[in-house]
Amino acid sequence: MQIVGHTTQQEVYAASRQRPFRINELLLIEDKVHNYPLGEVVETQSFNRYIPLVTEHSDLVDRRVRENLAQLGYDIEADTIHLARIRILAELVSPVSVGIAVRVPAFKEIEDFLIPRDPDTGLVLGVIRGTEELTSGLPANLTNVALLYQKDKGVLPQRGIPYIMDHWTWPEYPHIGIFGGSGSGKSFALRVLLEEVMWQQLPALVLDPHFELSFTEAFPDLPPPYREDFARRSTVLMAGRDVGILFEELNGADLLALLQAAGEVTENMNNAIQTLHHRRDSFTSFSNRLRDLTQGLEEEQDLKRRLREDAGGDPWEKREIERILALVAKYKDRVGHVSTLRAISRRLNRLHMERVFTSGIEPIQEAILNRRLVVVQGPIWFLQVLGAYVIRKFYRERRQYQDAEQTGEEAPKFPPFLVATDEAHNFAPRSPEIPAPARSILRTIAQEGRKYGVFLLLASQRPALLEDTITAQLNTKLIFRTIRSSDLDVIREETDLGPEEIKRLPYLGSGNAFVSSASVGRTIAVRIRVAKTVSPHSRHPFLELREDFIPPEEKLRKALLQCLPLGDFNFDVHLGALQQKLRRQISIEEITHCLEGMVIDGVIEKEEMLLGVEYRQRKD
Repeated sequence: MQIVGHTTQQEVYAASRQRPFRINELLLIEDKVHNYPLGEVVETQSFNRYIPLVTEHSDLVDRRVRENLAQLGYDIEADTIHLARIRILAELVSPVSVGIAVRVPAFKEIEDFLIPRDPDTGLVLGVIRGTEELTSGLPANLTNVALLYQKDKGVLPQRGIPYIMDHWTWPEYPHIGIFGGSGSGKSFALRVLLEEVMWQQLPALVLDPHFELSFTEAFPDLPPPYREDFARRSTVLMAGRDVGILFEELNGADLLALLQAAGEVTENMNNAIQTLHHRRDSFTSFSNRLRDLTQGLEEEQDLKRRLREDAGGDPWEKREIERILALVAKYKDRVGHVSTLRAISRRLNRLHMERVFTSGIEPIQEAILNRRLVVVQGPIWFLQVLGAYVIRKFYRERRQYQDAEQTGEEAPKFPPFLVATDEAHNFAPRSPEIPAPARSILRTIAQEGRKYGVFLLLASQRPALLEDTITAQLNTKLIFRTIRSSDLDVIREETDLGPEEIKRLPYLGSGNAFVSSASVGRTIAVRIRVAKTVSPHSRHPFLELREDFIPPEEKLRKALLQCLPLGDFNFDVHLGALQQKLRRQISIEEITHCLEGMVIDGVIEKEEMLLGVEYRQRKD
């Protein structure tokens, strides 16, 4: 293999008689002047005497390529020639010379370039594509740390150099995005990354609207050395059952953010909330204040008339009227129209009916303080409400602790933590017209969270719908198969993927991704490793139909086949056992109808006997 054709500081062309080049493979250019730079194959093509290179017209074949090949001894009309365009992975000050040899490097020659950290101290996400030939030369600590999976072959040995994400660079290059269409492997990659987060004991809050990010069930057929017990490293909580928001802990801004999730909040409503909410209010005290003030504004004149008439002589009724009128006098000019109060009440009652205020967030906080991964599951709108509150509270506590350390003051300890979610475009949509309680706090963390050790891991099928500022701050992006042109435009603008990778994105196989990382400075093609756990929703839906939704008649058929021979002489004997097995009432008529159907289908045979009909197995 050697350099041919036109060369620049960024790209070279190479030719080979020995073997075809492979997309993404790494090659070493034996150019001593440039300190033996590495290159990555981004395009390849092969020619032979049936498809002679001299007749071809493509980007890989121009006049200079043909002239160089002829000068180097290639017969371009008869030889089998393999050509490749190679992107150089170093900054060169001058082009590589034509004719220089190119070869597959030994692992030791590229170890420092590809392995930023030992597997025990980094996040092992998969293997680097194009490094398959180097598998045999890997040291023991890099062998079989990233097993692979193929649908028709199951779990496979590691082939290639492991891709290890260096999370120690996050303070400089924070936040991760995982983008890809349905079935591309995006959710699988999110699971793998969260497994690695747990292995490193990084505290993480995960919002799970699909109820699939539990880590208790092992992936089937994993070799024993590869299995991990993540149950002790993770906590799964249900929003509205295990965790919620204590109304007493809300300030005015928190309450406003919650009510925005239940419906649009106008400026008048904002002013009313800030005016009426008192520190340490309970749900009952705040809602009663709303109710009484609403009643007072609607019935002010009638209440004054009743008070003048001494409230019918009832002291308790008089005190109630005086209390309500005192509320009206205090707040009338500050809360706007009564319709504003009614709108607030409707939103507040919706949150209450959805059990938002049933419990607190102590289980989440305890998990974070104990360096666990805590998964909060629930409907997406509920997670938007709860997530916005929890993230804002935790971020505030982390900032206070960090700032106190700088000033020498005291504040409760709060650790660095990660916020992760799938369907991120629902939590932080691009369109400002879509209500999103968590958008502002996620944007704040995207812009300044790295200073405080707070990081984002956001997965989405639609990067074009994710808030612009957040997308721009994701320093590492894992890009899986993507088809929509609007999403491809965002990827083109927000990553360093070249035209070759962009063209390949709609056709990437499931589990394959391009990793664009500012900490590495180049795009890396990666195959995501097999997960060590499995989603509770991983069973094939048609297998679920076969196993869990067997029609009653089919169940009866199977049960009757085990009771043959059957007939008038023994129906009564088997009836009780059949009803117990099938857990329902069965009549003799239903049994007879089912047996007659199996006779028609040729499953069993029927014979008229002296004492009645007998149904039995077919003799053939």
